[in-house]
Amino acid sequence: MSAVPIPQPSPQPTGNSTPQLPTSTPKPVSEDQTPVHALKELVARLRREQNKIQDLLMSLGFALRSFNNLNQFLELIPLMAARVTDADGGALVLFQANGKLKLEQMHCHDSHQCQDIRQALETVNTQLSGRHGRSLNMEEMTVLLDREVNHYLGSHTQLFGTAVIVRKTERGRLYVFSRNSDYTWTETREKLLRLIADQTAVAIENDELSAELRKKERLDRELEIGAEIQNQLLPHTYPQIEGLKLAARCQNANRVGGDYYDFISIHPPEWLKRSGTQAQPSRRWCITVGDVMGKGVPAGLIMTMLRGMLRAEVLNGHSPSRILQHLNHAMYQDLDQANRFVTLFYSEYDPSTQVLSYSNAAHNPPLLWQASNQLIQRLDTMGMLIGLDLNSEYEDAQSQLYPGDIILYYTDGFTDASNRKGDRFDEENLIEAFQLACQHYANPQAILDYLFDRVNEFMGPGNDHRDDMTLVVMQVDPHR
Repeated sequence: MSAVPIPQPSPQPTGNSTPQLPTSTPKPVSEDQTPVHALKELVARLRREQNKIQDLLMSLGFALRSFNNLNQFLELIPLMAARVTDADGGALVLFQANGKLKLEQMHCHDSHQCQDIRQALETVNTQLSGRHGRSLNMEEMTVLLDREVNHYLGSHTQLFGTAVIVRKTERGRLYVFSRNSDYTWTETREKLLRLIADQTAVAIENDELSAELRKKERLDRELEIGAEIQNQLLPHTYPQIEGLKLAARCQNANRVGGDYYDFISIHPPEWLKRSGTQAQPSRRWCITVGDVMGKGVPAGLIMTMLRGMLRAEVLNGHSPSRILQHLNHAMYQDLDQANRFVTLFYSEYDPSTQVLSYSNAAHNPPLLWQASNQLIQRLDTMGMLIGLDLNSEYEDAQSQLYPGDIILYYTDGFTDASNRKGDRFDEENLIEAFQLACQHYANPQAILDYLFDRVNEFMGPGNDHRDDMTLVVMQVDPHR
């Protein structure tokens, strides 16, 4: 601080001499020129700058919380970045999924600077397109971009940039630039630019999360529709079949599954009714159970296709083995392209004779509990998966049923059910549980409930490692 000049005292008079008076007085120092006032002005200016920056950042934060359109928010970023850092302009460049760069938004006081940055991006994209070998990683792309932008802006322009990082991945660059030779890149300006880049990253991530949420909601709705359609395709009530009692349940691992069961009434064909060579034929019933390999929506779609084709094929009045053969021919191409297969056990019950005719396409053989000796027999024939071989052959077989006999149709989700130790429920445990249920319960519904209780108890509570599970229990009326 410079000292204020102070007047020096005059020599004391001697004798009778007259004292000498000063001819003039010193001028007072202007208050506007004092160092204290200059310091006050500096503090006030810094405070105004700080308030301006705070207002800008608060506005940007408000826009981040309330925006509905990402592009509208990104328009503010280069402008805000330039203002809070006192730069001439700013630019936001984002990396695209195709490996290219996109100038998302830009703010420039000088149109030539905008043109220089656009030219730099075009050069980088041209270089990226010309690469026929290994593509650049993010770090290499950033170095290339910084180099080209610096090159086109020239040495007379100072350039500063920072990364826009979304989910730990660099997704772009935020630049500010200035042609002022006295411009310095301070730690405060660096922090402010980093703060705006972070808000940009939050906006991009929020927009992507919102898009993912909308997609998930749309998929959830589609799954709900698929589950509703599939639920409508499975039997809701048991048909009234003379001399039979039925119970069935399909429990999908997901909302849409690949398990299938059905009861189809088989009316005698008209040509057989009109022929006078034999007694009037009776109506038979198809009881079938199937499983599409896999689960979820793809398996559910194939299950729906299987149901339609099987119901159409049953109307032709062919034998069970011929029906499976025709079904394999009809579905082979679609299943082969989808890399999926179907197992199916097809059976027909004749109430007049109590004979069950059946053929198996590699499905889990149903279990027949014979009431007369309380022994269990597996119902099986040779046959390949549907969709595995176009020329697969299938066999026919028959079983004579008697009052009290019980048949259990099931899918492999039941025997493949595992507990937390990794042990499978397997066929042996199912046979044991089925044997016990047949000895102690008098109707199919009670048997079905008992078997589901047993497998759920085996898996334990909260065990999500399960497949689609289906059971059909058919009992010949013991009082018939």
